[in-house]
Amino acid sequence: MSNKIVYALAALMLGFMVVISFFSLLDDSAIMDEVAHLPAGYSYVTQGDMRLNPEHPPLVKDLAGLSILAASKIFDKKIVFPEDIQAWQKDINGQWNFGFNFMYQAGNNADWLLFFGRLPMLLILLLLGFFIFKWTRELAGKGAALLALFLFSFSPTFIAHGRFVTTDVAAAAGIFISSYYFWRWLKNPSAKSLIIAGLIFGLAQLTKFSAFLLIPFFCFIAFVWFCLKIAEQRRAGQSFKKLLWENGWKILGGTALIFFIGFIFVVWPVYFLHVLNYPVEKQQADIRFILSSYGYKQITDLIYWMAGVSVFRALAQYGFGLAMVTQRASGGNTTFFLGQISAAGSSLYFPFVYLVKETITLHLLTLIALLVWLKNLVKRKIWLPANLGAVLREKFPQFLMLSFITFYWLMSVRSSLNIGVRHILPSLPFIFVLVAIQISAWLAFSPKREATVLKTLGSAVKGIEMVSLKSLLIGFLTVWQVLSVVSVYPSFLAYFNELVKGPDGGVKYVADSNLDWGQDLKRLAKFTEENKIKKIYVDYFGGALPAYYLGGKYEFWWGNYSPQKLLKDGGWLAVSATFKQGGQGKPAPGYNEKTGYYDWLKNFEPKTVIGHSIFVYQIPTGAIK
Repeated sequence: MSNKIVYALAALMLGFMVVISFFSLLDDSAIMDEVAHLPAGYSYVTQGDMRLNPEHPPLVKDLAGLSILAASKIFDKKIVFPEDIQAWQKDINGQWNFGFNFMYQAGNNADWLLFFGRLPMLLILLLLGFFIFKWTRELAGKGAALLALFLFSFSPTFIAHGRFVTTDVAAAAGIFISSYYFWRWLKNPSAKSLIIAGLIFGLAQLTKFSAFLLIPFFCFIAFVWFCLKIAEQRRAGQSFKKLLWENGWKILGGTALIFFIGFIFVVWPVYFLHVLNYPVEKQQADIRFILSSYGYKQITDLIYWMAGVSVFRALAQYGFGLAMVTQRASGGNTTFFLGQISAAGSSLYFPFVYLVKETITLHLLTLIALLVWLKNLVKRKIWLPANLGAVLREKFPQFLMLSFITFYWLMSVRSSLNIGVRHILPSLPFIFVLVAIQISAWLAFSPKREATVLKTLGSAVKGIEMVSLKSLLIGFLTVWQVLSVVSVYPSFLAYFNELVKGPDGGVKYVADSNLDWGQDLKRLAKFTEENKIKKIYVDYFGGALPAYYLGGKYEFWWGNYSPQKLLKDGGWLAVSATFKQGGQGKPAPGYNEKTGYYDWLKNFEPKTVIGHSIFVYQIPTGAIK
């Protein structure tokens, strides 16, 4: 296959991903996190003050804010910044109140803000796709690169989350690209490759605090590479002490230098700009208040002290956000999972959501890839130390990827924060690449096999049949994935595979950002308009304001409200899936909060389900006497 055809196919797949993401976002209302992230980003680029949403690094928010600012200049659009409200002036991290005011109450056009704020997110998708293709091609050639890119471009999870002003896709991109440049430096340890690896590592730290895990991960990878280099050079008869010193300085010292470059030349200056107009007194007060319950008082005291020293203020803000995230992750979250409500995490959560939220095609290809990989390991007698070392040296990039997947998943299954498959997104690009490499090898002819096919008719027929069956299987699986993913347009966030009968079945098992993040409020408003509904009670989970889209039709509803009056008088009721499942789930052992407050809805069939995420009921008059 010529390079022109390969590049055309790659561009076609990425183009499809961007186009379908773009058109599906047009009618999406703000999801929960966007109401915090987008206004915070605009405040960063216009005020130089990071008092809002410090628990996430600024890069994604900056891109959204810069896009809105640029659009406002190009289209001469006035953006109102409500600097006189309490949420900005006095509140401690008043991100939610400020966000709702900025988007829905200050006179700004929320849909206009969302449209331009989301556009840069599509560029991150393109960038990640480019590097998935690039790294795979370097390792295994054109065919593998196209397959890896296909798995990415038709990933329902990346399509769903790649268009929102959130940090998950950016984290996946930052971690993957940083790992790529770290490997390039290990392979060719020049000053140039070290500087590039350091700068990219620093950019990764600005995406999401999960990228901080690159530090222990890179240390582990560097140590393994160090051991391999020592073993290789010892066989050449070189002095052990000399090798230990030279390789230790070059590999382990270089790794430390990469961290130094990232933090000093990227993280520090970026955060410096974000605390430039952040009053020292408020920064310290925010730190002291928010971290008052943090388990490590010494760390809190250190961050507080650093905030009072001008040269350290920027790094103090980074440390402040990192501490907030670790505090949040350890605290857990109330979660609906497998019919139960729990505030504690489950080790089964991420394996289950990965199983039902990713495509059957990916799972089957992964199974084939694992079998091929294990067969090759057995063939090479991997259990022998000499063979193990040879395989590691030969396949070190694959070892790096597999190590990250293992490391990240071990961290994830131990987490108490179980709110969505998005939290394991950073592992998916590595999975795509590894699967594509093994499948490509499985499909390929060896030169010996090709010669045999050409020599005898019987062998030729047999060989052609084998190749055809393999190719037919892969072709069938790719078509299946395309149809499965496209079929849920535009509701990609609600994608579930055929194992649970799609979105309508998936809602029985998990909710929150796996299904319902508030994205369908505009579609609910359209439904009420089309059906001439004059009043509707709404229990909404998301980042928009129902009154903004529904106007006078909107009536507030809360799950804990008594339904007696509604059952008597009748009327329309819309309930977000997250709240509905939370109100119908059974309490897990140890969960003592009220549950079952939506059990009464089991007596009624929904009139419709908007985007698989908002259940709409028409309660008849006199449902109870």
